[in-house]
Amino acid sequence: MPGPSPFHGLCAFPVTPADEHGRVDVEMLAKLLDRLCEAGVDSIGLLGSTGTYAYLTRDERLRAVEAAVECVRGRVPLVVGVGALRTDWARDLARDAEAAGTDALLMAPVSYTPLTQNEAFEHYRAVTDASGLPFCLYNNPGTTHFTFGFDLLERLSGLPAIRAVKMPLPSDGDYVGELATLRNRTELAVGYSGDWGTADALLAGADAFYSVLGGTLPTPVVALARAARASDGEEARRIDAELSPLWETFKTFGSLRVMYVLLDLLGLGKMELPRPIQRLGTEARERVAAAAEPLLAS
Repeated sequence: MPGPSPFHGLCAFPVTPADEHGRVDVEMLAKLLDRLCEAGVDSIGLLGSTGTYAYLTRDERLRAVEAAVECVRGRVPLVVGVGALRTDWARDLARDAEAAGTDALLMAPVSYTPLTQNEAFEHYRAVTDASGLPFCLYNNPGTTHFTFGFDLLERLSGLPAIRAVKMPLPSDGDYVGELATLRNRTELAVGYSGDWGTADALLAGADAFYSVLGGTLPTPVVALARAARASDGEEARRIDAELSPLWETFKTFGSLRVMYVLLDLLGLGKMELPRPIQRLGTEARERVAAAAEPLLAS
């Protein structure tokens, strides 16, 4: 694929601004995406979990993708989430994203009835066949309750379109060991998510980091990622320490809810969480504001 890889460096995941009916505010979305491009993120992850893809209709998802393509204009690669309950729905979403002009696709194995490893394989094979775009596997067991086994990742890596995997933080903290295993068994670009692990993952040699905070407050996260990728552990740890109070609010309240508080604090406009998710209460909002204050003042 020509141009920068969509699966290396810092991929920033913005919220998808919408009203209480799930109607996407494309002007607000463009404003958020401009901030990411100007801050120097390496790619943008549109319609990920932070982008509340599961709560949006196909039409609204397409409106978001078309607006994003028009706004970004090739400044950085645009990776679009196409996860859906049904395989045929996900295939349609993949075709929509490709026709709109996006650069790459990302998909989690969304399910209601728990999927087997083979069902997940067949799901990915069918969806990747529907598009010619490069594809990232979205391993997000905290949300999907599905965990990719190493055997499944190895098998999926044999599909031509699948180029990368977005992994959760390893429970034992052994990034080096997990990266070695994945690189021995697959040829996938390996990235991680779970923002408090940004420094550890990139210092250990991960190809990418998929960041929630990077989609709302990109400047400090870009600086952290650049320091870690340059093996400047001292600087990476310094920035990580500054961000640690915010990481704690992620763990306590959930990163999505925290992002909506930060967007309010930044005064970027009115947007609603998709119900039944609700905004944080006063005490929690004050805690987030206190954690974010040094970052917002800089």
